[in-house]
Amino acid sequence: MGFWELLKIELMKVKRGKMIPLLFIAPLLVVASGVANLQNYFSPEYTNAWAAMFIQSALVYAYYLLPFSMIVVCVMIAGRETGNNGILKMLALPVSRPALSAAKFCVILFYLWMEMVVFLVVFVITGLIATSSTGITEALPILYLLKWCAGLFFTMLPGAATMWAITVLFERPFLSVGLNLLLVIPGVLMANTPLWVVYPYCYSGYLVSCSLHDFTAEGVSAGFDLVPFLPCAILVFVLVLTVSVRCFGKKEMR
Repeated sequence: MGFWELLKIELMKVKRGKMIPLLFIAPLLVVASGVANLQNYFSPEYTNAWAAMFIQSALVYAYYLLPFSMIVVCVMIAGRETGNNGILKMLALPVSRPALSAAKFCVILFYLWMEMVVFLVVFVITGLIATSSTGITEALPILYLLKWCAGLFFTMLPGAATMWAITVLFERPFLSVGLNLLLVIPGVLMANTPLWVVYPYCYSGYLVSCSLHDFTAEGVSAGFDLVPFLPCAILVFVLVLTVSVRCFGKKEMR
């Protein structure tokens, strides 16, 4: 069975699952609260309202709610197979373990992409309501929003790969969930140290923090430099994905 056949099977399982409604919880919570908190300060003369609303909403979302939702997705995807010994039945077939793990990780990336789409749609709808109710005539900066949502997606890839690797390595769900949560919580602290570049759980949050700094500090740029971020992120992504691919199904085959 080839990789594409496995991927089709995994996507079919997604359609039958109940995880997609979970993608709406985090964006709805963070966008509604973020925009509501700022709306009281808006006036018709307010400038950069869209940027302010996005940063207010995305800051907590990138540091905590997005990683938390990806942890849930990883555990549910892994638990769907182990719950009824489905993984043993799958591994009994002529199926490549690395290919199966890669297919499942692609499903995780699909969920990540879907959540970013939901976040963008919810944010645009809520933002239009907020600007309309306060009389702000600022145009919807769709390219700005697309750029930052794409940035959140790509900076989350190493973190999602690390979460999946931990889920594969630990058989008991509460261990993988607990360890991942412990690694997510200090993300804000790590983002304020030189070690942020090797800590994938804070990448997305650091990106939004740089945007916040540029928004509040006039004439001072704290741009998200691709070097050394990009080499470190690629290295982390490749290493943890290799671990998950090689270790997937080993404990079940014993």
